Amino acid sequence: MRRLLLLCALTASPAFAADPKEEGFTPLFNGKDLTGWVNVNGHPSTFFVKDGMIITTGTPTGFMRTAKQYENFILEMEWFHVNTKEVGNSGLFVWGDPLPAVGTPYTRGIEVQVLVNLNVKDSYTSHGDLFSIWGAKCKPDRPHPKGWERCLPSELLCKGGGEWNHYRVEANNGVIKLQVNGKEVSGVSECNPRKGYLALESEGAECRFKNIKIKELPSTNPNPKEIAEEARGHTLLYNGLDLNGLTVAKDSGWKARVGSLSHGGKSDDDPIWTSKKYGDVEVVFDWQIPAKAEVKKTRLLLRGKDGLSVDISSSGSVSVMRGKGGVGTAKPGASVKSGGAWNRAVVSLKNGSANVKLNGVVVMENFKLLSFAEGLKEGEIGFSADGPINLMHPYVLELK
Repeated sequence: MRRLLLLCALTASPAFAADPKEEGFTPLFNGKDLTGWVNVNGHPSTFFVKDGMIITTGTPTGFMRTAKQYENFILEMEWFHVNTKEVGNSGLFVWGDPLPAVGTPYTRGIEVQVLVNLNVKDSYTSHGDLFSIWGAKCKPDRPHPKGWERCLPSELLCKGGGEWNHYRVEANNGVIKLQVNGKEVSGVSECNPRKGYLALESEGAECRFKNIKIKELPSTNPNPKEIAEEARGHTLLYNGLDLNGLTVAKDSGWKARVGSLSHGGKSDDDPIWTSKKYGDVEVVFDWQIPAKAEVKKTRLLLRGKDGLSVDISSSGSVSVMRGKGGVGTAKPGASVKSGGAWNRAVVSLKNGSANVKLNGVVVMENFKLLSFAEGLKEGEIGFSADGPINLMHPYVLELK
């Protein structure tokens, strides 16, 4: 009998159902596979389809986004948290970037909370909060008790774990309104960005989604500063759980952690390598120097052990070398953060020229490596450091 009740809970729709006569909607999920979705920073098993539902295991924390951007729309979906007593956390991200924000598994955007079993007075609820995350901006319809950019719902209408809920999200011209089980309870305005990707979140608990559909509305012509970044095709080098696709020496200082890689500072001659070889590429990676640790340089290696080394010093200077010979140095144009803060580097190598951006600042631009490309067309990508660091979501974009 207990198994029968659980099966009914998983397959039944909520008491509120969308109007089947409303026109203009198209499925955002085909009920069979993840066509139209991109797993941004999860393990291949983090999101999967079963019995007409998208299911996230919750591990590692991250998100899966739509393949295209959306501006103005009405979205409807149903969601179900498996946890009936423990906290169940997930979310729908609206108008997000294609890659995570620096040092976090989340995108910049507006979050539509999908949460059960966690309510803190004057802070947050399990009933349909709306709020900005990681650099996005919004204005809540009602001021938050603590001044946060977060709208708490006017009524508590969400059902708990083990029951389906229905959300209707209306997003238009930087304004978002959320209906929970048939009634509007939350809203934000003056959102930036107000055009971008939609995403489902994985955050530590199993959550299920179904009947996801969308109706696009006419554009209200956002300016470029109000549009999220456009996806360019970066792929993740570390899947967040294991070293599949990477190689390390025996007794290496590199270890796989949930969501990140850690290096114990054994030696800067102890790199972690990709199994695949690459030619011209752009590499994006975030690294963290733990509190009280001393790291003089963090190193990216391109085209194998005989290829190019890009050393980023703790002072912010960047040195480019082949083997032991220096071929170029850029003076500090940006600071490297220590003490547990995260840094982001964007390094590209194309047609024998290098470009380096450090924490948003260009420190090397079209630096010509005169003899580098001769006879060395491709090789593995590696990472190392001369002290302990943590490495998060390294991405590669192959430049054709």
